[in-house]
Amino acid sequence: MRGYALAALEDVPLWHERDISHSSVERVIGPDATVTLDFMLHRFAGLVEQMRVSPEQMRTNLDLLKGVVHSQRLLLELARKGVDRQAAYVIVQRNAMRTYAEGIDFKTALSQDKELGKLMTPGEIAAAFSLDEHLRHVDDIFARVFGAEARGKA
Repeated sequence: MRGYALAALEDVPLWHERDISHSSVERVIGPDATVTLDFMLHRFAGLVEQMRVSPEQMRTNLDLLKGVVHSQRLLLELARKGVDRQAAYVIVQRNAMRTYAEGIDFKTALSQDKELGKLMTPGEIAAAFSLDEHLRHVDDIFARVFGAEARGKA
């Protein structure tokens, strides 16, 4: 579909000419794109209808990352505190790499980082590991997608 969109956009400068090179793109894109889109929508609808969500498995997958999934939130908190983004990145990356190299928990690595300890309290570090921030708009998204009756059912 992206390819068809690009071809159609490149075709726009020729609209005023209406020659054979212009109409050939339209003749191919029209039927082929609609059939392709129909297939994609049916396939996607089937995926959504058959989707099974397992909160337990989601938690297990998150735990496999040993907390590194929260690195972005920590980086943003450091930036909010006025730490240069590159300096914040170095702190976060250093501890994420230590997590993988030593097999320790990301929060443990962060709690042992003396440079980070000068910038954030243990409570601020722990707050960066809360999933609440990531989930705060879930009800609004469900309401937008599925209607107001879906609010609060997430």
